[in-house]
Amino acid sequence: MNTTTNPTPTPTPTPRIAIIGAGPGGLTCARILQRHGITATVHDGETGPDARNQGGTLDLHEDNGQIALREAGLLEEFFRRSRPEGQESRQLAPAGTLLFHHTPEEGESFKPEIDRGQLRDLLLDSLQPGTVHWGHTLHSVDGPAAGPRRLHFTDGTTTEADLVIGADGAWSKVRAAISPATPRYTGVSFLEAWFDDVENRHPDISDLVGQGSAAAADGDRALFAQRSSGDHIRVYAIQRVPADWITAQGLTAEDTDGIRAYLLDQYRDWSPRLRRLITDNDGPYVDRPIHALPVPHTWAHNPTITLLGDAAHLMPPLGVGVNLAMLDACELALAIAHHETVDDAIHAYEKTMLPRSHDMQRLLDNGAEHLLSTELPDFATQGGN
Repeated sequence: MNTTTNPTPTPTPTPRIAIIGAGPGGLTCARILQRHGITATVHDGETGPDARNQGGTLDLHEDNGQIALREAGLLEEFFRRSRPEGQESRQLAPAGTLLFHHTPEEGESFKPEIDRGQLRDLLLDSLQPGTVHWGHTLHSVDGPAAGPRRLHFTDGTTTEADLVIGADGAWSKVRAAISPATPRYTGVSFLEAWFDDVENRHPDISDLVGQGSAAAADGDRALFAQRSSGDHIRVYAIQRVPADWITAQGLTAEDTDGIRAYLLDQYRDWSPRLRRLITDNDGPYVDRPIHALPVPHTWAHNPTITLLGDAAHLMPPLGVGVNLAMLDACELALAIAHHETVDDAIHAYEKTMLPRSHDMQRLLDNGAEHLLSTELPDFATQGGN
C-alpha cells in the first residue's frame, strides 16, 4: 500500500524592513506595521528625538492624515493633543485691512493643528522600544534588485534589508537607488522668523495672528504667520528671489540686522503693523528656499525599494505634504500586512500612491507662485466669518 506524505509547507520568511527617516511618514509606517505584528527598524541621522527643534505646526486632514492615525490607533490621542482653534485663518491686504476671517465652529475637526514635535512624540511613544536607531545617517543603498539590500551608513556600519522604505524627505538617499530625480528650486524662498512668549512680549502680533494663521500678499511677496502651542508664532516672509539671494545682497545668514534692513525695503509699502512681523522677531532669521521634484515624479518598479512622502513627491508647502506622507505610510504598511510577498505589496501600494501623487503634483505645479497670490482662498466665498 502506497502512502503519500504531504510535505510541511515552508513558512514565508518575515521580511527585514528598514525605514529610513523618523519623520511623521516613517514613524506612521512603523507603527501600523507593528500593530499587524510586523517588525520594522527605523534609521534616522539625528542623534536623538530631542536633537533639534522639529519646526512649526501641522494641520492633519480628515481625509488623509487622520485616516492614517486611525489605522495607527492614535486618532483619539491626537484629538486630545491637537488645537482645533488653530483652524482659524485670516487674510489681510498689505495695507493691513482684514479681507477674510474664518473662525472654526464648535466641534469642527476637519484639519486641527498640532505641533510637529508633539506629533512626532505621539508616534515615537507608540512604538516598541528600540524601533528607532538614532545617529544612523544613510550614505547609500546597494545590493541586487531582488535583495537583500545593503544599507551603508556614514558611521561605517552596514545592515541588510529585504525592503527599504525611503521616508527620508526632500534630499532622500534612498531615492537615488531607484530614481535620478533631484529637487529643483521653485524660484520662491521662505525666510522664517520666530516670536516667543507672544502674549507678553508681542501682544500686538498675537492679536493680529489670532489662534490660527494670518496671511497677506501683494503678488510679488507675502507674509504668512502661524501660531503654535507654548505661546509661539512663526512668520514666513515669502519672496520670489534667487536661491542665493542672501549672498547676492552681500549678506550672510547670521547678519540679522542686514537682512532686516533688506526686508524693510522690500516691504516698504506695507502697513507698519504687518512690517512688525519681519522686524520684531526673537533671534535670527532662517532661510528656507522651496524645492520641488519634477512633475510627475515616477520610477521603474523595484521589488525591494519604495518611497513615501517628500522622498516620492516633494511639492511646495501648501498644506498637503505631511498628510500625503502619512497616508502613503498607512497604505504601504497595510499592503505589506495583507500581501504574501514584499514585491506584491509594493505593486499594490504604488498602483494607488503614484497616480494620487501625480494628480496632486500637477495640481500644485508652480504652486509656490500661488503663495504670492492676492486671490482669496476658495472657501472665502463659502460662508466664512
